[in-house]
Amino acid sequence: MNSRLVARYRKLAGVVRDLAASLSDQQFWSKPFPFGNSFGHLVLHLTGNLNYYIGAQIAETGYVRDRPREFSESAVPPKPDVMQKFDEAIEMVLQTIRQQSPEDWSKEYTALGSDAANRFDMVLQCVTHLHHHVGQMVYLEFEIKRSG
Repeated sequence: MNSRLVARYRKLAGVVRDLAASLSDQQFWSKPFPFGNSFGHLVLHLTGNLNYYIGAQIAETGYVRDRPREFSESAVPPKPDVMQKFDEAIEMVLQTIRQQSPEDWSKEYTALGSDAANRFDMVLQCVTHLHHHVGQMVYLEFEIKRSG
C-alpha cells in the first residue's frame, strides 16, 4: 500500500512541476479570472496543507500553518523558492508514508479542520485534495497560455 501512495503523490507532484515549468514568474502569480487563485497561491496552499496535515500531525515536524496567507500572500516569493518548498513538502510526505507500518495507518488522527479518523484516511484525503487542485492548475495554465 505504501508504494502505491508514494507513486500517486509522485505522479501528481510531477504534474504540478511540469505545469509550473511552462509559466514565467509573472504568469505563475497572475490571476486570469476575477475569482479564484493564481497558480502560485495554489502551490503555497498545497504546500501548507501537506506540511500541516501530514508534516505537523503525523511526522511531528512542528510546522505551524497560516492558511489565510496561503491565498493572500502579496509579497510573493520567487517561483523557484515556492516550487522548492513544494518539493520539500512532497519529499516529507513520501518519507512519512514509507515509515508507516500497517499498524501506524490505523492510529487515531486529529487535527483542526479535519474529519479523518486515522492516518490512512488523512493521507488519502491529502492526495485527493492535491488531485483536486491539480485539475484547477491544468485549467489555469491553459487559460494563462490562451490569453497570452
